[in-house]
Amino acid sequence: MLTQERQNIIRLRLAADGKVVAGQLAEEFRVSEDTVRRDLRDLAAQGLCERVYGGAILRAKDAPPLQARQGQDSTEKRKVAKAAAGLVAAGQVIFIDAGSTNLLLAQALPRDIELTVVTNAPLVANALNDHPRASVLLLGGMIDQKRGAALGGTTLAAIADIFADIFFIGTCACDPQSGLTAFDAAEAEVKRAMAAHSARLCVAATAEKLGTRAPYRVAEAAAITDLVTSGLAAPGLLTAFERLGVRTLTAS
Repeated sequence: MLTQERQNIIRLRLAADGKVVAGQLAEEFRVSEDTVRRDLRDLAAQGLCERVYGGAILRAKDAPPLQARQGQDSTEKRKVAKAAAGLVAAGQVIFIDAGSTNLLLAQALPRDIELTVVTNAPLVANALNDHPRASVLLLGGMIDQKRGAALGGTTLAAIADIFADIFFIGTCACDPQSGLTAFDAAEAEVKRAMAAHSARLCVAATAEKLGTRAPYRVAEAAAITDLVTSGLAAPGLLTAFERLGVRTLTAS
């Protein structure tokens, strides 16, 4: 089998399963693991995957600014957001940080219960303007226009005074081995602070975010309490999360 043929198969396998294991590929292709590792290095150099111990996973793609993504929501994303909103109970205090799925989640929060929403994202706060029973606390700080969120020391200081029942994290990338990761160091720092001050950590993510990795670590996968995704997610990935004690919910 030619190098290009092997790499095309690896790309298809990554797209289908979110990851590949070098030993399994070597056996399938009847080549050495060194040969497969060279293939993975080539694909990683092209930005098509991220090398991890024993194989590779998909590389997460940084999204356009949140403002630009308004009105471009998929049916999958809306279903995931609605299912995640169903996890909220009356009287809870919840963190919601920036993200297009989180914006839909805010809009889908039950209207017949009282709750307190704490967010560093102005668009999320605005989405709750017409919620009749929600108290909204918008965290201060310098707004990062691309992330659509307040970041930095002022934001971190405000988070330190709050303890939430649930943190709905805006997901950049999420993988059983690499955990939750983000594209921006300051954004990752705020996410870590919110996670540390929450009883539950909920990931509401479309299938494309799973099995991927970004540069900055937010939390281990085992720290996730609830993972809400769609039926498009690879079953093997969900099983891997469940083995870590993560509760998974597939939006119908």
